[in-house]
Amino acid sequence: MTGRDIAYRRFRFPADRDLGRVDGLRDGPDGLTPDGAAGPVAHTDPHSGTTAEYAAGTWTSPVTSAGFAVTELVPSWTADTPPGCWLRVELRGWAGGTATTGWYDLGHWGADDSAVHRASVPGQEDDRARVAADTLRVTGATVTGWQVRVTLLRRLDAPDGPVLRTVGVVASADPPSDAEATGVDATAKAGSRKTAVGDARAWGRVLDVPRYAQRLHAAGETRWGGGGDSWCSPTCVSMVLDFWGTGPAPDRYAWVAPPGPRPQVVHAARHCYDHAYGGPGNWPFNTAYAATHGVDAFVTRLRSLAEAERFVAAGIPLIVSAAFTAGQVPGLDYDTRGHLMVLAGFTADGDPVLNDPYAPDDERVRRTVPRAPFERAWQVGSGGIAYVLRPESTPLPPAPAQANW
Repeated sequence: MTGRDIAYRRFRFPADRDLGRVDGLRDGPDGLTPDGAAGPVAHTDPHSGTTAEYAAGTWTSPVTSAGFAVTELVPSWTADTPPGCWLRVELRGWAGGTATTGWYDLGHWGADDSAVHRASVPGQEDDRARVAADTLRVTGATVTGWQVRVTLLRRLDAPDGPVLRTVGVVASADPPSDAEATGVDATAKAGSRKTAVGDARAWGRVLDVPRYAQRLHAAGETRWGGGGDSWCSPTCVSMVLDFWGTGPAPDRYAWVAPPGPRPQVVHAARHCYDHAYGGPGNWPFNTAYAATHGVDAFVTRLRSLAEAERFVAAGIPLIVSAAFTAGQVPGLDYDTRGHLMVLAGFTADGDPVLNDPYAPDDERVRRTVPRAPFERAWQVGSGGIAYVLRPESTPLPPAPAQANW
């Protein structure tokens, strides 16, 4: 399925400021921040009932063509939000020079809990599109392009303002059906076993990602989604941050009491938690959290494991989302409607080597699974969703012609 339509576009600030429309923002050395010129706006946090006044500013992107009929849009961003600050991200679809949907709210995000409860916005559905937590699903409109709008908010008594550093969107057509996906990346198991669009240097390379088991947090943990069964995403983010040596310092999770088996995972779960969804698995909330630790981070979709090989060859582990039933992927003997794992590398035969956090202990986190069924579970289960986390000093691999990173 290397021909599947996926396109990713990202804007960086302040460099890309003038590509879009700016209202109430000014340039800072690292991005855009409210200029304080606009009158204050009031916002009531629906999860606490608290109303506060904010200085606000908005950046609206240009209309960005995807070049195909889009069925899903997923945003992601990187920002600094000091105490008392947060941001709102909205999307709308375009086609033929006309907006074909209204604006949809894809989330209220802050790095901490001091301003608002970090949350997606449920109940958004009409005859054109609907919001499923972190994803805008096009249902009854023609969409071949998109706009993103980011509003930065600073409480009037907050000493420092928020800073928007990047915002991006991955647009995609529908993933293959389960039947269609049986042929995904078939070239990887044939002939010379060298993939057409991947990187053979990834075969036989396994990155030394630390192994963390989410189920160590099951006993007695009731906060932020309940620990063992729902913390796959923040556990994976913690593994990859520690792989890069950029995880939170001990003073940042000193509040975790009792400290338990791995307090940095508790820290990640709290700061990725979506109060509307009721769990810490919101995709862009996880990459935004990762980016507060000095790495570049974004959500995209990949078309195949052959594309994933390019990242491993570049030394970059990926966090991928899959769905499967017990036995569908040999070696993964449980059911899941959506589960995050770290793709740490490949065997010499091209089979994926995973850090699967759904293990009873750290020693059993590392698992090798057969390539074809895992690829199906990833592509059909999430449409090939991947978190990319890496220091800016580690270059991304060259993107394909239809760039999805």
